[in-house]
Amino acid sequence: MKLTLGEVLPTRTFTIDRSALKAYADASGDQNPIHQDESFAKSVGLPNVIAHGMLTMALGGTYLADFFGGSSKIRKFGARFTKPVVVAEDVPAKVEFSGAITAIESGIVTVELTARHGDQKVLGMAKAEITID
Repeated sequence: MKLTLGEVLPTRTFTIDRSALKAYADASGDQNPIHQDESFAKSVGLPNVIAHGMLTMALGGTYLADFFGGSSKIRKFGARFTKPVVVAEDVPAKVEFSGAITAIESGIVTVELTARHGDQKVLGMAKAEITID
């Protein structure tokens, strides 16, 4: 794979619906009601239920793994959760991922990842190091 410094990776959009939230909660053991109970989420000041931050990050990992040829290529991946991904009951949330190559050195590519839900960045300081052949 020929990559260049400053190259922008193609955009990919993932959809999160309420069934995905339930499946993630069951798989992760994170049954916090802000992710499944609309009344509870609103009672604590949220606009609706929100996706688990780690689900959003996992989708970012999937984006990177699919582009670079598998999860085994990802050496490091970190991010901060800056805004919630709100998931309405009748309209699935869309999270759009893109990235840019910020360094290439000794077979390692550094990618700055961008994740957006609507007009808001939902991950901050999202960076990954990827092994390339």
